[in-house]
Amino acid sequence: MITDFKIQELENQLVRLVPLIGIDFEKIYKVASDPSIWEQHPASDRYQKEKFESYFNNAPCKQWAYVALDRQTGEVIGSTRYYDYKPAEKSLAIGYTFLAREYWGGAYNQSIKTALLDYAFQAVDRVYFHIAPANIRSQKATNKIGAQKVGDYHLEFNGQKLLHFEYAIEKEDWGLRSE
Repeated sequence: MITDFKIQELENQLVRLVPLIGIDFEKIYKVASDPSIWEQHPASDRYQKEKFESYFNNAPCKQWAYVALDRQTGEVIGSTRYYDYKPAEKSLAIGYTFLAREYWGGAYNQSIKTALLDYAFQAVDRVYFHIAPANIRSQKATNKIGAQKVGDYHLEFNGQKLLHFEYAIEKEDWGLRSE
């Protein structure tokens, strides 16, 4: 059981998740510069270099952020992060995930989320995902890993509170998943 949640390198058969700190901006931006990644996201202009650079350099973003690497090739394929860690409630959230288009709709997102959830459930009992209503791809992917919609949630974005759907997975339910 982890008592003080800290980010560490994670890996499994398909992916290696490396803390974002110290990762070359250009390598991650090469993936993030694809406009189709952001088309269902509230920040649909994040593919623009100056917009992504602002996001990338946001200190809270880096605290528990990862760069996702294809374990076989070592290439950067995207990014994800933990956020909203609440030790007293034994919960945290996973999100801000994006992947290169060639890694969509398959085992890579599930592999990333599995590594993150396996590690998170050493410290917490519930993990949340906050997904914009228009982001159908992420809603489907989150359902695939067993998360259930539990309500609505308002995330702050550029000074506005934006509606997101809140999904959750409980530790005991994650332990029952089929391998």
